Amino acid sequence: MTESFHFATGLGTITFAPFNPDTDHLLIQPWVSQAYAAYWGMQNQTAAEVQANYRALLDKPKVGVFLGLIDGTPKFLIERYAVETDPIAACYRVAPGDLGMHLLIAPTSQPVHGFSRAVMQSVMAFLFADARVQRVVVEPDYRNKKIHQLNKYVGFFHSQRIQLGEKTAYLATCNREQFSAAMAVAKRLSSPEVFAHITHAQAGGPQAMLAQPALAAESLTPEIWARVNRHLVRKALAELAHERVIQPTPLTVEQDDQGYQLSVDTPGVVYQFKARRLALDHWLIDTDSIERQIEGEPAALDAIAFILDIRTQLGIAKERFPIYLEEITSTLCSAAYKQHKPHLSAAQLALADFQRIEAEMTEGHPCFIANNGRIGFDAPDYRAYAPEAHAPITLLWLAAHKSRAHFASVPDLSVEQLFAEELDVGTREHFQQELTRRGLEPEHYWLMPVHPWQWFNKLASVYAPELAANNLVLLGYGDDAYNAQQSIRTFFNASQPHKRYVKTALSILNMGFMRGLSAYYMRATPAINQWLRELVDQDAYLQSLGFDMLREVASVGYDIPYYDRALVGDNPYRRMLAALWRENPTQRLQPGQRLMTMAAFLHVDEHNDALLPALIQASGLPVKQWLKHYLRAYLTPLLHCFYRYQLVFMPHGENLIMILEHHVPVGVFMKDIGEEICLQNSDMSLPDEVARIAISLPQDMESLAIFTDVFDCYFRFMAAILDEHTPCTHTDFWRTVAECVYAYQDEFPELAQQYQANDLFAADFSLSCLNRLQLKNNLQMVNLENPADSLTFSGRLTNPLAQFRRPAVIQEKQTEAEHA
Repeated sequence: MTESFHFATGLGTITFAPFNPDTDHLLIQPWVSQAYAAYWGMQNQTAAEVQANYRALLDKPKVGVFLGLIDGTPKFLIERYAVETDPIAACYRVAPGDLGMHLLIAPTSQPVHGFSRAVMQSVMAFLFADARVQRVVVEPDYRNKKIHQLNKYVGFFHSQRIQLGEKTAYLATCNREQFSAAMAVAKRLSSPEVFAHITHAQAGGPQAMLAQPALAAESLTPEIWARVNRHLVRKALAELAHERVIQPTPLTVEQDDQGYQLSVDTPGVVYQFKARRLALDHWLIDTDSIERQIEGEPAALDAIAFILDIRTQLGIAKERFPIYLEEITSTLCSAAYKQHKPHLSAAQLALADFQRIEAEMTEGHPCFIANNGRIGFDAPDYRAYAPEAHAPITLLWLAAHKSRAHFASVPDLSVEQLFAEELDVGTREHFQQELTRRGLEPEHYWLMPVHPWQWFNKLASVYAPELAANNLVLLGYGDDAYNAQQSIRTFFNASQPHKRYVKTALSILNMGFMRGLSAYYMRATPAINQWLRELVDQDAYLQSLGFDMLREVASVGYDIPYYDRALVGDNPYRRMLAALWRENPTQRLQPGQRLMTMAAFLHVDEHNDALLPALIQASGLPVKQWLKHYLRAYLTPLLHCFYRYQLVFMPHGENLIMILEHHVPVGVFMKDIGEEICLQNSDMSLPDEVARIAISLPQDMESLAIFTDVFDCYFRFMAAILDEHTPCTHTDFWRTVAECVYAYQDEFPELAQQYQANDLFAADFSLSCLNRLQLKNNLQMVNLENPADSLTFSGRLTNPLAQFRRPAVIQEKQTEAEHA
């Protein structure tokens, strides 16, 4: 058997040739005699003994030995073997398709950079070329750190120490998905664009940008800058008019593509544009029609100038206005980078994989104007840590003394199991050794991951007393590369895609909040998630809808006494050091299913092409039929939780992961449970550790959980996209939503009182304004301890479902049927 693999490494063509013990033993006897080959176990053997060993080895069933040749010259040796017949089978649960492997590289006097990695990559590709092989198993000596790093490079995870005769080894496995993921990470790390922006200790500092400072502004071309400014002015006009912060006036009495004018604070300046006003007072503005006029003459559109032009109408406090301007500018810079970097069209993105979609989102929150502030990041930080940069991120790890820190997990996950599954055994042992070296007891500490930015910019200084006292100990970087998700502080494991998500504190100012993570909230987070898990599991109706949740299964938080709430109240310093682990949706998919963030349904590229119509077209279904599938997967579970349990979420696009089959929604994963779930005015009995999710609020505010969070903050934008890009008008969309609501109510007539108390067909509802919240306090727009009291309203919105209310006679007949 001979197979060739060619890699673009400059090494040449790698070929695998069957080992011949009659001749090849003379070649490899000097190899196995090298000091570095001590782990091979043949260091002092003669050529005849080596030959006898390999004859005996090749007599065993399912064993293969191959020489690796580069351009015809032998450079390495591999052995593959059946693990079920090997002593290693007693050390773990053997699965069908498992294959054992050993690798030995020939000695050389002229080392070649990247040689071992290229060889290891070729070996794994060679083994997986056999379709029967699903997972490769290795058992390197626990002291062989070089091979451990090589194993990790191609995706192996060392799970435990094992004893094989006199050999103490690590057991490591790598399946096809792990190998593919590891190679994808390696490719990203080697790309010039990503390498140029790796920062801090991961590359010894922001060296590339220091050497080439122009990289920090490479996306700020006149063409891109003009485009992103026009886009943000359109959004600002639309959302501020929607929230009635500004009042554009009609230029004519025409109804379609009506012209509007906005008078502003700046003398001589007016804005004119064309727009259609859709349901929920959504302003669908013709982007190309927007014109800023100074004394009647057209002027370039400038989003920052627009904010200055309407400063009085915004009503933002003088001392906070510069911060808001910086958030606007940063949002523009982010948009410019997204357009400058290579990216997919909306049509291509509709068919892309989950993580590519996460990295390609451009809009951020659809309502907020300043939604990509990320104040605290410098230019290298942005290129290293922003989700759109798609740069691999390696987390740092701290040891947190148990007198200060607390750990919590769901009942079916122990702390030992969590870290055994999340951290390589060699890494765990290294961390323990570091604590022991300092004279500390490892059992007195919890391990916790932290964002590199958080360590360098906050923890190393703000938490200096804790570090000096060894209450906190920096242990070093972990092994895995992560992808930042849209929430920026949540990470998907790119190296080991089956592992859990990790969420960390990140004290940058973004969209009205410091993006920390509350150590106090972390105490109850797993318990809340477990409570909801049990509720969902016992509800057959939710199960039938494909509704699922991603539990936050473990958390760790650190309480620093200097910023105790009793002393200084709730403050961002109490949210600087915490982390949680969340279930991974990829491990719950059925064959033929894929994932897509629901935020993608609102994605429109720079050519004004929308992803949603492309996705619907790919499904082959008519728009309304596709919508019915979507609404049953998304809206119906929300209605059921709301009416049956008085349970509400924060179901915006970034918090929902859609499950698709043949491009059609068949279910959802809800996430961000611990901080964004509430029981409204419920008398449900709750465990003590879950009690904080219960809130009291005026009865007329209950339905805002649907009206505001679903209708106004999400459906309003979806309806506009469909109206603009498909034959489905916004009226058609809302009619389909009404049908979905009535379909649910018809299934559960016993909840009629709840339907009346929270009438989704009411004539109107209060307009809750998000930008007004941010303008009122852009440092902390909501009091997290009492968010309902922070809401800002501006009049009422006409409910688009009201026009589809059933005639009273139908309602009366249904009531009679219920009583009968």
